[in-house]
Amino acid sequence: MKICFLGMENLAVLAPRHSRHAVFGADAVQQALLARALARRGHEVSTVAASAWGATWSALARADAELYYTSGAGAHVGLLALFCLRRRKRFVLRAAAGAQRSSRLYRFGLRRAHAVLAQDEAHRRALSDREGVRSRATLPLVESAGAAAVRDIDLLWVGRLAGPKRPDRVLSLARRLPLARVAMAGAPQPGEEVLFREIRRMTEDVPNLAFHGPLAYAEANALYARARVLAGTWDDEHLPHAYLQAWARGVPVAALADPGGVIAREGLGVIADSPCRLLEAVPALLEDAGAWRAASVNCTRYMEREYGEARVLRAYLAAFGEALGGGVPAAGAPGAVAHA
Repeated sequence: MKICFLGMENLAVLAPRHSRHAVFGADAVQQALLARALARRGHEVSTVAASAWGATWSALARADAELYYTSGAGAHVGLLALFCLRRRKRFVLRAAAGAQRSSRLYRFGLRRAHAVLAQDEAHRRALSDREGVRSRATLPLVESAGAAAVRDIDLLWVGRLAGPKRPDRVLSLARRLPLARVAMAGAPQPGEEVLFREIRRMTEDVPNLAFHGPLAYAEANALYARARVLAGTWDDEHLPHAYLQAWARGVPVAALADPGGVIAREGLGVIADSPCRLLEAVPALLEDAGAWRAASVNCTRYMEREYGEARVLRAYLAAFGEALGGGVPAAGAPGAVAHA
């Protein structure tokens, strides 16, 4: 199968030399992981990451793929649909959750995709009920852990620095746990640059807190491997990709919310019902070597069982086959991802 990915932030993940100060989100990570997984299985893969639409259209044409793939809820979805309509090509969309106020171009693309993938089962139902669109639920891909690293970070926080993420709570944790080695990493959420600068300034007064700011994708993964516990300081119950990256590396989570009850059910860390209780839960987990080791083993086993690459790819390959009008697409010899 010859497939081309469209994602404006993809280069920041696929090409580390471009990503040191680039801002990229979960869609770019998922596209990069999917592109690499397909290339390893012998599919011919390219990716387009141009920002100007004229350049993007030309790059899509040069790719001359059997199938095009994109994700998110931006105008690029409708523009890819228009490209495929004009060129008689086929495309698959991994739709964005919570996109009720999205643009007309996105809705144009959503209704013209040859196959649609949903973020999860709840999103699949929402697409059916609200948009009348049939889709398949998917699981996110998670990069497997590399070589074991020295766990010299007691508490790690990773994410976009935005008000709802409550990065200020990390400073409180670091101040209350002066012997713990704490690290923060993340880029500012667009529009929240003032908060980013304020958090960065405040960390200068906390000697046991290292503030890394924006990191390349590979650098962030290296931090996960060094951590003992990942902090989840936000109040909502969505499942962030940061949790999956941490669990894949045997890092339990100490959080204020338990998405779907998975942390308690699978023993993947500790849940606190208030920020004050979180201050108690973190040192308790760090100081109990047996409890930490058990949680760490639970994390890696859970990820191997539920998020193994072959299992996650099934829904994608089925959608690609549906879009192409046949079964699972044929693959060739393993290759690499080309940047168009």
